[in-house]
Amino acid sequence: MKEQITDVIKQIEIDHGVKILFACESGSRAWGFPSKESDYDVRFIYIQQPDWYLSIDRKRDVIEIPARDSVSIPVDPLLDMSGWELAKALRLFRKSNPPLLEWLQSTIVYYQSYSTIDQMRELEQKIFSPVSCMHHYVSMAKGNFRDLIQGEEVGVKKYLNVLRPLLAAKWIEKYETIPPIEFQDLVEELVPGGEWKDSIEDLLKQKRAGEEIYLEPRLDAIYEHLQKEIEHLEAYAKSINADIPDPTAELDMLFRGALREVWDED
Repeated sequence: MKEQITDVIKQIEIDHGVKILFACESGSRAWGFPSKESDYDVRFIYIQQPDWYLSIDRKRDVIEIPARDSVSIPVDPLLDMSGWELAKALRLFRKSNPPLLEWLQSTIVYYQSYSTIDQMRELEQKIFSPVSCMHHYVSMAKGNFRDLIQGEEVGVKKYLNVLRPLLAAKWIEKYETIPPIEFQDLVEELVPGGEWKDSIEDLLKQKRAGEEIYLEPRLDAIYEHLQKEIEHLEAYAKSINADIPDPTAELDMLFRGALREVWDED
């Protein structure tokens, strides 16, 4: 699949007249618990040509393959690719956008070119907002938990979809730093040994070995633990406050430097 991803990246550049700066895996493969049916959720950051930015009109700043956009080569059905234009990505970076921070933390990198992404990584701890990221992960855990409790039988994936953001929030509570993207790292650091950890490890084994639609009776012990953790983290999220210096000037310089680096070479 990596060869197909590389081919699509090259074709996006040709067909859409852009340069891709970075492409990585997100979702279950990046988190470390893909199943047999998991898609390849590739996310990328790209930069348009300088003239694209010299307009009074706001233009579409997302490329989605194959959902809304196309390339002139076949795309594997398991491949889902979505990218943000660099200025959009930097505006979200300024807000400490958790999905973008996860992209930068991904251990599965398919492509990286030029110095822009390394410069962003150098700034990420400086711009990191524990407040916005905590609210994001708690909200995600709470929403996925509501989905979890709808029936007496639930998919293994639904448990993990609550556990991952919940543990990311607990990491922020403990360290006030960007949480690692790999779920196993969160478990090893934050979950003490015993029945609770054994239950999580068992869920991971089932997810990696089974199908996405695999169902089992609701695990009430896990359900009750999740409910208590979410209530605690929700209260904690309301109590924290952190002022982050405005990084706009640095990000403007980074953006202008990227335009010069990418397009002055051509």
